[in-house]
Amino acid sequence: MSRSFLGWPVLRQLRGSDPLGRGPAVRSKATESLAPRTATADRVARSVCPYCAVGCGQRVFVKDEKVVQIEGDQDSPISRGRLCPKGSASKNLVTSDLRQTTVRYRRPYGTEWEDLDLPTAMEMIADRLVKARNDTWQELDEKDRRVRRTLGVASLGGATLDNEENYLIKKLFTAMGAIQIENQARI
Repeated sequence: MSRSFLGWPVLRQLRGSDPLGRGPAVRSKATESLAPRTATADRVARSVCPYCAVGCGQRVFVKDEKVVQIEGDQDSPISRGRLCPKGSASKNLVTSDLRQTTVRYRRPYGTEWEDLDLPTAMEMIADRLVKARNDTWQELDEKDRRVRRTLGVASLGGATLDNEENYLIKKLFTAMGAIQIENQARI
């Protein structure tokens, strides 16, 4: 009992050269044996934070093809190594056990969700999009002016999309004839 009491950090702090308790006085043997997750990474990938339209740079540390840490990228001219609380916690977006990794579908008037494989879900979305476009296609307006558009398809992009993704979405929906194309970051 006295041995653990003598090893108490407050006593080490008062007796040693660390009276403020910010250095070796407060470090335990367990703390000394720890190594940062970034030191054990096999490689580092650069990325952009997915949470908002700012585009903060991230460094993604990978070990055995699994993300072990995500930190701000010091070389990023936008964030200069800093991340907001959501960006700092973005590792959970990738590694959380709660992350949905399957396509979930509930049929019309259904009461239960079912899992679909990705090709089936993509086919369903494409079929519905083409049908909505064809059913609502307008070649001419009421004054016989050529408009070549659809009002049955619209796009509302999320703020987590980066500029490149928004650019491609805008091109895709414009090519399909949609005129209602908006982004959450602008609203």
